[in-house]
Amino acid sequence: MPDANGANSGYLVRHGDFTLLIDCGSGVFSKLRALADPANVDAVLITHIHADHTTDLIAFGHALSYGHIGSGKRPALWGPPGSASAFAALGAIFGAEQLIGTAFSVAEYDPLVTLKIGPLSVAFARVPHYVPAWACDLRAEDGRRFTFGADCGPNDAIVRLASGTDLLMLESTEGPYHSPDHDDASPRGHISAREAGEIAAEAGAARLLLTHYSDQLDSAELQSAAGSVFAGPVLLAREGDRLSV
Repeated sequence: MPDANGANSGYLVRHGDFTLLIDCGSGVFSKLRALADPANVDAVLITHIHADHTTDLIAFGHALSYGHIGSGKRPALWGPPGSASAFAALGAIFGAEQLIGTAFSVAEYDPLVTLKIGPLSVAFARVPHYVPAWACDLRAEDGRRFTFGADCGPNDAIVRLASGTDLLMLESTEGPYHSPDHDDASPRGHISAREAGEIAAEAGAARLLLTHYSDQLDSAELQSAAGSVFAGPVLLAREGDRLSV
């Protein structure tokens, strides 16, 4: 669920004149409008098809189609395999099956191939979650990198993808520490802050940014748990924060 007065997952990446939105969960479009003109968003990248990462494509699509936000440009919408039909199904719930496909220029990325989005190169790694999910590593031409683990359980794929990255953003849904009391027979789809710190340490990341945690958790405990195993700076994602890579 979103925090009080908050929104679900959505991260704005700017490089030069290029603007990319990573994920577009519920509440994200209104937050986007406070930071940027939506008409200037060049592309949207979706890591996986869960509501907290996609729902506001409906609001964004309506604004592009019927609002007053610009010149009629269709931003590129890159989704994982199978996402085009999922976007159509999402729109169909509201009687607008073609909304997202008409408002955006929809394409499915091949996770096995490096994707070029504007001035950025994006590599992917499949990570364990409750639906197919892909971590993404964004690289600028000068070598600067930002890596996002999407939603994921413990895995080595993100360690390899993020090796040597400048900024690694990882979820910490489970709180400061994973509790074995919550284990069951199904694979895990989330990690704790300490596990995020372990991944960052193994990857040799320069900085770790914790995200996807509830405001019901103690943020100082999250930071401490990650910092107990990762020697670099541990940052907490907060609404409206701006970081440079």
